[in-house]
Amino acid sequence: MQEDELSVQEIVDCASAYYSSAVLFTALEMDVFSVIEDSGDRGADLKLVAGRCAANVRGMRLLLDACVATGLLRKDGQSYHNTPAGKAVLVQGKPGYLGKAIGYNHDVYPAWGELEKMVRSGGPVEQPEIHLGADKERTRRFALSMHGRALGIGRTVVPVLELSDAKKVLDLAGGPGTYAVMMAESNPELRCVTVDLPEISGVAAALVARSSVAERVECRAGNYHSDHYEESAYDVVTIFGALHQEEPSMIVTILKRAQAALKAGGRIYILDMMTDSTHTRPRFSALFAVNMALTTEHGWVFSDLELHGWLHEAGFSDCTTTQIPPPMPHWLVSAVK
Repeated sequence: MQEDELSVQEIVDCASAYYSSAVLFTALEMDVFSVIEDSGDRGADLKLVAGRCAANVRGMRLLLDACVATGLLRKDGQSYHNTPAGKAVLVQGKPGYLGKAIGYNHDVYPAWGELEKMVRSGGPVEQPEIHLGADKERTRRFALSMHGRALGIGRTVVPVLELSDAKKVLDLAGGPGTYAVMMAESNPELRCVTVDLPEISGVAAALVARSSVAERVECRAGNYHSDHYEESAYDVVTIFGALHQEEPSMIVTILKRAQAALKAGGRIYILDMMTDSTHTRPRFSALFAVNMALTTEHGWVFSDLELHGWLHEAGFSDCTTTQIPPPMPHWLVSAVK
């Protein structure tokens, strides 16, 4: 049996894997982990958690015990405790909190139930516009989930970027502006222009306004499918977590416009889910490709070598790939104009 092949038991486990996802989504939605954390080292008993979460005692017992069974919580007698990992990423207010990022998976959970429809038609099972402006509440949740995801990933990625001599960054499809803020915070002389669709840009502006670098981060409404930017005006262009929703010809078009915006010798950084040349590894990226096909017209996951080719076609050279460590297996590709 090859390394990635499932055993009979693992096939059976795979069939019910969504049970664990639903338990996690519900526990996060009810803020169970924060309630338990507030109880301190003694942990929290069932009635306390049920009361704080406005839940039925029997229902909460089943949820908490399922959290223990899946490794999300620890149980000591009648007291429930957060695990070390849970303390780090599931408790609101902690620097590594990933609840908003996981919320995106909750929002697309129903779409996965229609996977056969996507496979038969080749098209998404929900309209992409739902989370890109058409539904304001879904758009806001999407932007905030991307904010949470970026806070987690940015701590690893931003220090890797060569920004010490840069004065101006163009952050395309910048979402909630989180990466732009983190880049500006790490580089006091840096100014960032982050561009996204109007509804997303509006959420970004509100988040950026609460930061310490609001005067150095501009949130610009736009669309990288059609926008043209100031020529040779930027030292760095970033495209983080966006190109996986585009077909190859559009990716090349976007890259050419980014290349025109860069000064000679300027650098582009592209952060995304990517695969090897087989499109099957890493496992998460191959599954994420299905997620993108369910929710966008051209969604998929490309390989880093394919991206290198498109960058060369757009006028870049010196392409390199850096793999970003877990828990979110993104790859960072850079190239030079």
